Amino acid sequence: MTTMTEASVREFKMPDVGEGLTEAEILKWYVKPGDEVTDGQVVCEVETAKAAVELPIPYDGVVRELHFPEGTTVDVGTSIIAVDVSGGAAPVEAPAPAAEPEPEPEKKPEGRQPVLVGYGVAASSTKRRPRKGPQVPVQEPAPVQETSVVIQTELNGHGAPVAALRERPLAKPPVRKLAKDLGVDLTTIVPSGPDGIITREDVHAAAAPESAVVETPAPTPAQAPAPVPTYDTARETRIPVKGVRKATAAAMVGSAFTAPHVTEFVTVDVTRTMKLVEELKQSDKYGMQGLRVNPLLLIAKALLVAIKRNPDVNASWDEATQEIVQKHYVNLGIAAATPRGLIVPNIKDAHAKTLPQLAQALGELVATAKEGKTSPAAMQGGTVTITNVGVFGVDTGTPILNPGESAILAVGSIKLQPWVHKGKVKPRQVTTLALSFDHRLVDGELGSKVLADVAAILEQPKRLITWA
Repeated sequence: MTTMTEASVREFKMPDVGEGLTEAEILKWYVKPGDEVTDGQVVCEVETAKAAVELPIPYDGVVRELHFPEGTTVDVGTSIIAVDVSGGAAPVEAPAPAAEPEPEPEKKPEGRQPVLVGYGVAASSTKRRPRKGPQVPVQEPAPVQETSVVIQTELNGHGAPVAALRERPLAKPPVRKLAKDLGVDLTTIVPSGPDGIITREDVHAAAAPESAVVETPAPTPAQAPAPVPTYDTARETRIPVKGVRKATAAAMVGSAFTAPHVTEFVTVDVTRTMKLVEELKQSDKYGMQGLRVNPLLLIAKALLVAIKRNPDVNASWDEATQEIVQKHYVNLGIAAATPRGLIVPNIKDAHAKTLPQLAQALGELVATAKEGKTSPAAMQGGTVTITNVGVFGVDTGTPILNPGESAILAVGSIKLQPWVHKGKVKPRQVTTLALSFDHRLVDGELGSKVLADVAAILEQPKRLITWA
């Protein structure tokens, strides 16, 4: 990598996009050395742990050097491209594509470092230099030698103490009593305990007849070491975990082992919901023409109505202050599977939207997610989430909470099943809903009410039109 020393060369650093991350992977360069760029022109696409983001250059000039090849993960604040802003296209030396980038010398930050939301500045690794002082030699204490000789104090005829030494075997009082009861002289026993202490087994062995055979207990077999996993590298593929998948894995582990999850289930007849979906598609009287209408739309509206009836479910837990934060708005998250992994963008202020507005927002959210263009801001601030596992033919599941949210509703597949309707068994459209919630915020009664409300609305969905 060629070092830029000219005053006219500007270094463009990996920006802080404000989404709680510290690095990004360069997916694609749209420019090469020698290309002219203008202020606001997109020069590369990077993938963070949230989504793919296009980066525009903030000035005019000529590209002098790309510091990193595609596929490289770069820390925020690291220069990724050099641009000559003098207006002249000086000769440039393009780096070899496979060459490793030279590390830039660390510079002491001035003032506060900009960091991604949700992360602090990394803790400094600088250690305080120990103070110098006179070296005081430390003398180790002399080892204490244990002995079986004890000192007894006796009184002579004049009351003066007289010290007398007499050897005495080491044994605990219960062992001494046992020896006395069995008529065993402790001085004749060779001790087997630690530090020369006579044990109960020693006493029993001394009291046993000479012809008795003393069985030595079999040694305890050593515990076999844990087996080391083996890999058949010729028939396996290793995929580095990074970007969206890495962030999702960390978030799910953190959520699962931080928030006490409770999941409740209900199976509901959604035949009328499916009929209303078809009616909304074909009728113009509800203002839904040109909008995408599906069961997820009505389920989302049903959940919003249930939250309106039970507002305490829409909250979050503040660990720092040990407080419950009740939200007076609903940013409704919709879990979306993308080629880069699972993301959860949310519809801002979904509680205030009419049914047509909700349909439009839901359609835009899904389309943007499929294109991989979801912005980091669209994935922040969610309060409650819906995950539709039914599209994969799954009956239901036990979803894990999106970090910082109070509840998540899983929607299973809608199937034609035998169902008791008006006293008779009939084929009906049936699905199973699963509601997971944070038990610190939501108790069983509240969670049950919310889930029951959603089920009741889906059984009689035309109530939604009056609330549209």
